[in-house]
Amino acid sequence: MSGVVGASGVVGASGVSGASGVSGARGASPEGATAAGRPGDGPPPDLTHERLKAYEGRPTAAAGVGKDLVNEPMIRHWCEAVGDTHPAYRGPDAIAPPTMLQAWTMGGLSGHADRSGAYDELSRLLDSAGYTSIVATDCEQEYLRPLRPGDRITFDSVIESVSERKTTKLGTGHFITTRMDIRADGEPAGTHRFRVLKYAPAARLPKTAERPQATEPSRAVERPQATEPTRAAEQRTAAEQRKAAEQHMSAAAEHRKTPERRTPRRPRPVINRDNAGFWEGVRGHRLLIQRCTGCRTLRFPWLPGCNACGSPDWDTVEASGAGTVFSYVVMHHPPFPAFTVPDQPADGAGPNAAAAPGAAGSDAAGPDAADPGAASPYAVGLIELAEGVRMVSNIVGIPYDKVRIGMPVRLEFLRADEELELPVFRVAEGGEG
Repeated sequence: MSGVVGASGVVGASGVSGASGVSGARGASPEGATAAGRPGDGPPPDLTHERLKAYEGRPTAAAGVGKDLVNEPMIRHWCEAVGDTHPAYRGPDAIAPPTMLQAWTMGGLSGHADRSGAYDELSRLLDSAGYTSIVATDCEQEYLRPLRPGDRITFDSVIESVSERKTTKLGTGHFITTRMDIRADGEPAGTHRFRVLKYAPAARLPKTAERPQATEPSRAVERPQATEPTRAAEQRTAAEQRKAAEQHMSAAAEHRKTPERRTPRRPRPVINRDNAGFWEGVRGHRLLIQRCTGCRTLRFPWLPGCNACGSPDWDTVEASGAGTVFSYVVMHHPPFPAFTVPDQPADGAGPNAAAAPGAAGSDAAGPDAADPGAASPYAVGLIELAEGVRMVSNIVGIPYDKVRIGMPVRLEFLRADEELELPVFRVAEGGEG
């Protein structure tokens, strides 16, 4: 039995893994990428593919041991988080969901002491060549035997492959694949392959000139047409991407030479033809949910087809903005200064315009939030919208240690910087009690 889990179904903060199949960044897969162009383009001449391939086969973990035995509480939490009610995961003869395979190997905040430095060394080498961005593209899992409560998990992990330089819609870079062989009580239990793209981003897409007008809540709208940014992305040639990658690497080199402190920026969302309509809605301060026109099932996050009936046809419904905290985590590590720098409220976001979670001046700011280098903990919530779908976002307007499951929240939009706006959720009036 084998399975493939898409990168976009994985929420690293909460440990919640989706089972929606292969997804992630469109145009960012080894098969869909093209080899980079002229031999003299891009990275320094000493960063040859042969030098990168020398890392293949090097271990990233040897004789690793899972921190917990396979156990019923973790199985139950997983199933509740993803809404999986299969009877095989309950009762005296329960097995663990196969897609939990990697969860039993995770080290938590304290990590694993048996990790080698090979992967970090490879990452630093690529960083120094200007490939400073990273995106998870996909993972593959092969299941050899069921895991049952009481199984002791051990594992080994190696860098399986480093690709030649590839040009994707995200930018130019190298795909790195790691392979983890997992055992249960000494028996082979499965294999987990995880692939990332280390890349130099292509030129940023231009903003659209106008925002769509807001509509009444829960009003169905036409399926979004391809936007200018989407068309521009599809029409960008490999040569233009290589040029953008060279400019990025040159700028990265200058950045390393410049000592002055810069304002941190939040990561950019990956916008592709499958989710461009969602981000168009965000720019117009609308939270749009996909709705299958075949079976009328709502779905979130956005997908190219219905996971209930398989139909590729859809329209959208605008969320009312009401929701409750279904689950949440508090992010302590790693600290990320971009989440503590004060953000500007989005235009038209209403009287409760949001600042970034943990940002200086926000209601959720910690005692060190005034120092942009001292990142404060902040809450990341799994929000169940009134329409029935769930989404991951930040919870603002309340200290991170006061967030509770079941709290009512309302949608707001925050301006993270001059280019980026994001949907967040503020605790509704009276919700703290």
